[in-house]
Amino acid sequence: MKDRFRKRGYYFITDGNLSRRGNREDMRIAVEAGVGVIQYREKAFASGALYEEAARLKAACEGRLFLVNDRIDIALAVGADGVHIGGSDLPLPLARRLLGPGAVIGVSVGSLGEAIGAESAGADYLGVGPVFPTATKADAGPATGTELIRRIKRSVGLPVVAIGGITPENAADVIAAGADMVCAISAVLAAKDPKRVMLQFEGLFL
Repeated sequence: MKDRFRKRGYYFITDGNLSRRGNREDMRIAVEAGVGVIQYREKAFASGALYEEAARLKAACEGRLFLVNDRIDIALAVGADGVHIGGSDLPLPLARRLLGPGAVIGVSVGSLGEAIGAESAGADYLGVGPVFPTATKADAGPATGTELIRRIKRSVGLPVVAIGGITPENAADVIAAGADMVCAISAVLAAKDPKRVMLQFEGLFL
């Protein structure tokens, strides 16, 4: 297994549509909470605005692993640590060729076959889900449950980031199934005190 992504804990993804405070403030809170991975995901912006905000966030991430969702061009432009891609994005081998051998590349998967394929293609970690039903991502697909995490961990040597419908109340089951990190967007960004919720997730890994 490669060592570019050896993380445990809470994995933070920005979402400007859900945020009460804005992406930059949310990221500041995540840094303050000790989050180790920040993924910038913003679907609504044109390329110029996307670049400008990504550059500001990268400059303020204080050494956290900073990944860009989907957009390899933006990741290259701002000097991000890597990208997270899905099935409709550029193929993983091409992403690797463009970003270079040192970049972190995560891949979203929803089945054991996809997980095995992503590992064979050179992914550094897997985003597995949606574990539970979620309304955050319209094209997320049906919930996979925690059993898929168990199956992937038995067959694949990559770290797993679980995502989709995760809350402080059900996250322990997800971690028990083998997730190395958990990502919860709604449960954090809709909270009055997002730092407290982030710390709750972090505390589950102690």
